[in-house]
Amino acid sequence: MKPLNRSARRSLLVAHVSISVSWLGLTVGLLTLGITAFLTGDPATAQAATRAMKIFGDWLIVPVALFSLLSGLVLALGTPWGLARHRWVWTKFWLTLITAALSVFSLRPGINEAAARGSADIDLVVAPSVATATYLFITAISVLKPWGMTRRGRRLRGSARAGTAGAREAGAGKGVDERSPRRTA
Repeated sequence: MKPLNRSARRSLLVAHVSISVSWLGLTVGLLTLGITAFLTGDPATAQAATRAMKIFGDWLIVPVALFSLLSGLVLALGTPWGLARHRWVWTKFWLTLITAALSVFSLRPGINEAAARGSADIDLVVAPSVATATYLFITAISVLKPWGMTRRGRRLRGSARAGTAGAREAGAGKGVDERSPRRTA
């Protein structure tokens, strides 16, 4: 994929972070409603909580999950981070793909069943709990960027350095910073 220009990359990064934080907030809201529906002794409160969960499920889960996945994928492919060059990016991708699939194919149907019954079981507490913990973990690795490069990333970096070193040895001029396609000063 062609690298994103600076303004497109920044705009997409803001959108990705915003929608990802929204996904985290959505799961915290679902967790709160799930706990309320599960623990309350009042059938009217349980029914209200499951109906609110259904509204979130019907309107927000699918678009938020898919946009988070799509924007992260475009960022990975359109920036020097790449999709499979760094372990933290690769881990984020797979965790996002799995949680998006579980949100669409498991959580949403569970919410619909609970709303039809007007009560929640422990599954509607566990699922948002696991999702919230996963999104917090994804956020942490996005900030900390642990674990280094993948084998593919080391191989690509090695071949890029060899090409740059060969060009310098051949008298091609100033070197290129590996983080930027522009020549360094």
